[in-house]
Amino acid sequence: MLPLANHYRLKRCVLMTVYFIGAGPGAADLLTLRADALIRRCEVCLYAGSIVPPEVLEHCPEGADVINTARMPLDAIVETIAKADSEGKDVARLQSGDPSLWSALAEQARRLVERNIDYEIVPGVPAFSAAAASLGHELTVPTIGQSVILTRISGRASSMPEGESLPELGSHGATMCIHLAAHDAQRISDELTPSYGADCPVAVVAFASRPNERVLRTALGKLPDDIAAEGITRTAVIIVGQTLAADEFPDSFLYSDDRPRDAHGRTIPCSHD
Repeated sequence: MLPLANHYRLKRCVLMTVYFIGAGPGAADLLTLRADALIRRCEVCLYAGSIVPPEVLEHCPEGADVINTARMPLDAIVETIAKADSEGKDVARLQSGDPSLWSALAEQARRLVERNIDYEIVPGVPAFSAAAASLGHELTVPTIGQSVILTRISGRASSMPEGESLPELGSHGATMCIHLAAHDAQRISDELTPSYGADCPVAVVAFASRPNERVLRTALGKLPDDIAAEGITRTAVIIVGQTLAADEFPDSFLYSDDRPRDAHGRTIPCSHD
């Protein structure tokens, strides 16, 4: 049996492929060109329930077998893919956001490798990027914050590894994008306040890029009450960090007049690069 990485690189000469497609945060026009083209030609489409909006599914070709996998066990999903493989049909496996983040891709891919079924990964726009766009913010700001932590909180579905608790990650003071945690705002406030302070800016973006998008701006200490008042309980990204208030901080070195340039105006590499 080939290792997973080798299987991904060494393609078989077959007619069928499973495409793990990042369907983005929801807006159909945020699909990549590659994702759109693949969805439009795949005869089988598996999608992850309500987190993939109907507008995205409208890109499926007429007559395609469109299957909601929200309540399907993993083995049933794999059997559906295997059936398509036996029929020589390409499969579009739609994942919300980008498949590299919290998509349960690994366990699906392992089972496809065991069955010698080819797959490809098609990246998509992640939710935190769509949330930042809705806020009109860059998540990194010179002298304020140059690191971003993408994380979630432990729960019934998945525990966090040692060293990745909110208090431990919060000790770095980096901008933090917390996924899948709108239902546990009190815990976020309690565990991050010692590092960030109760007045630290927080933004909550629910259903980013969709028609029903909702944006809440608050402070860490007020987060539990404000998010409850807004009725936001799911499909949200919670962003915590001082970069959210960075409206009058220094410009980046990238466009600075102090950046050394040659006679043609091209930047000269220096210690800042």
